[in-house]
Amino acid sequence: MELTREELNIDREGEEMERERIRLKERCLYRTHFPGAVRQRAYIFDGEGNYYNKEWDLGEGSDKEFCWYHVELPKGNQRLSQSAQYLIDVLCPPLKLQDILSLVSNGPFCGYVDGALVFRVNSPGPASGKFTFRVAARVTEKSVITVSLGRVPRLGFSPMGQSLLSEVPSVESPNHVRGEKKEKDGIVIREHVLEFLLTMNHSEEADNPVPKSVSNLVVHIIDTHVDHVQDILTKLEIELDAVEFELDRGSFALKKQMLDDRRFPKMHLDLQRLLQVIAHGEQVFPRVKEKCASKNWFANEDVSSLEELIGRLRRLKENVGFIANRVTAIQAGLDSWQAEQINRKLYYLSFLSIIFLPLSVITGVFGMNVGGVPWTGQRDPKLKNGFRNVMLLCVVMLFFVLLCFIVPAFYTRITAWRRKRALRRNWSLNRKSFLRRTLGGEERGGYLLL
Repeated sequence: MELTREELNIDREGEEMERERIRLKERCLYRTHFPGAVRQRAYIFDGEGNYYNKEWDLGEGSDKEFCWYHVELPKGNQRLSQSAQYLIDVLCPPLKLQDILSLVSNGPFCGYVDGALVFRVNSPGPASGKFTFRVAARVTEKSVITVSLGRVPRLGFSPMGQSLLSEVPSVESPNHVRGEKKEKDGIVIREHVLEFLLTMNHSEEADNPVPKSVSNLVVHIIDTHVDHVQDILTKLEIELDAVEFELDRGSFALKKQMLDDRRFPKMHLDLQRLLQVIAHGEQVFPRVKEKCASKNWFANEDVSSLEELIGRLRRLKENVGFIANRVTAIQAGLDSWQAEQINRKLYYLSFLSIIFLPLSVITGVFGMNVGGVPWTGQRDPKLKNGFRNVMLLCVVMLFFVLLCFIVPAFYTRITAWRRKRALRRNWSLNRKSFLRRTLGGEERGGYLLL
């Protein structure tokens, strides 16, 4: 009887394995609806600081092991329903429709869905937008499933020793060959690579500490999101500094081009979108911390790390406000410059109208077709100099108008010169008097009266 029971158990295990194989095969056939539409990464961690790549089976770890499955949605022009179809294609089964909707919907969210903790920071807007952030996670005790829009820097892991930051750099020489990678002193880093690295506020994937628990992994996911937001903000700051430098040495054409391109209103709109992303994080991450603090598998150190990340978000929000004030000040300066240019053109136009208005009055008077107008007889030999007389009258009137503009300007300059001269004279007299009193006091051996 015992052998029979063992044989039955073996047969049952074989049937279960066959069913599992068929189910996995059907799942793979089902996922061919959108081949290559999304990027998938799966890791398994042993809880001791090591990780390994694994197959995409959406299973959970055992004992100290835990799994992480990440889906990277394409950053294109697809609709939100298309993104949901991509997730259904790679996550169903075992996930249900409510899980997919909780991961892909817009807006902030934090709560329990089918027994798992789900939080998302999905900003509305086109998927191809530069300031559209979408990061969602489904957390259980032994597995984490994350979804992001596009690549999130430093989110994944790579083998140690492949980091560029661990190399000894060398300055690129002018006669450096393009195909050459290393020189005698170290690896050559080009200028555009340095510019990219200067915009980063974090290390590379090879320098990431491998999480030893699910709580470490949750902190790592939120940390990379905050770093991504800070990277975008740093790029905006660098771009704003470059624009300010161009404006300081810029010409009329550059300022006019910036006004025509509406560069600063667009930058201000981008800052508002980034501020919305930070506001979503401020709503979600404190609730994540509260819910995770009640879990016995979530370490207290990671709760403190979440609190620090929330503080970083608040400081980023303040920094966005400072940058927005700078953009507003620069736009106000450009608007005042544009108003000054318009006023200057209007001044020239009014100056010309003042000059030609008396001349038009004179020519209008002598052009009337009525009798009694002097110097209008064309056939009278005594009035042959009438045209010359009218021109002389116009010249006199023009000289008088110009004199009315020139005299006040000369008077202002002479007054300013006299005032400056008087100030210099008073300063020299006061200085001589002060020196005289000072030297006299020293000779008498007394004190200087103030």
